[in-house]
Amino acid sequence: MAGKLYLCATPIGNLEDMTPRVIETLKQVDVIAAEDTRNSIRLLNHFDIHTPMTSYHEYNKIEKARQLIGQMLNGQNIALITDAGTPAISDPGEVLVQMCQENGIVVTSLPGPAACITALTLSGLSTRRFCFEGFLPADKKEKREILKELAGESRTMILYEAPHHLVRTLKELQGALGDRRITLCRELTKRFETIMPTTISGAIAYYETEEPRGEYVLVVEGKSLKEKQQEEIASWEGMSIEDHMAYYENQGMDHKGAMKAVAKDRGVGKRDIYQYLHGEA
Repeated sequence: MAGKLYLCATPIGNLEDMTPRVIETLKQVDVIAAEDTRNSIRLLNHFDIHTPMTSYHEYNKIEKARQLIGQMLNGQNIALITDAGTPAISDPGEVLVQMCQENGIVVTSLPGPAACITALTLSGLSTRRFCFEGFLPADKKEKREILKELAGESRTMILYEAPHHLVRTLKELQGALGDRRITLCRELTKRFETIMPTTISGAIAYYETEEPRGEYVLVVEGKSLKEKQQEEIASWEGMSIEDHMAYYENQGMDHKGAMKAVAKDRGVGKRDIYQYLHGEA
């Protein structure tokens, strides 16, 4: 029988957050695949875990995943851990999970710490609807496209950022989103945990005089539905009824459906749109 892959969440700072189930699993599996074995050895030693480790990271994720798949197909059980938090979240573990599914290997997740969820719950911003962006891409063109998408996002947004890129990213967010509420979370669960609710402009002003330290999670307010509606109304007002109709018909809507949608957008009756299009008084 094939072995299993265990996704084992590890502490993001405070070692007390390590669950008994994860400790026991790490002791029982055949191999632990770790993002950085030099970091993970300290964690394993702390909990008296002596299972063999192998490295699995961004730069060997394809080749090493094939090797790990082979080991599991031969019956070995493997645990995957990252430097901190839950594997496969903004992490090369997603590749290994996909390949396990393709090869019929069972994957199970042992829940635990995740910086994105921890920060969201501390942010004071809406938690009902949210999206996770992780690190913004390094490629400038791709980053512009992502920021353009985020500018219209009405859900609370969660991003990761390193200290040496923090001010630049805050300025890019301000340029794309305007001045929104934001909560900056650093050193989560650690001794010097800091939760800073402010605005994007306030954060920029603060960190232009204070040096950023530690890894950051940025929780950003989404665009309000009222603001989105106002923008949509403004865009319709600048559009002819013919172009407005074409907008919906080009999406596959039939003529009657498009008239109904246009009337709703413009706050008028469907009969008014019909009369306009057919030249009736």
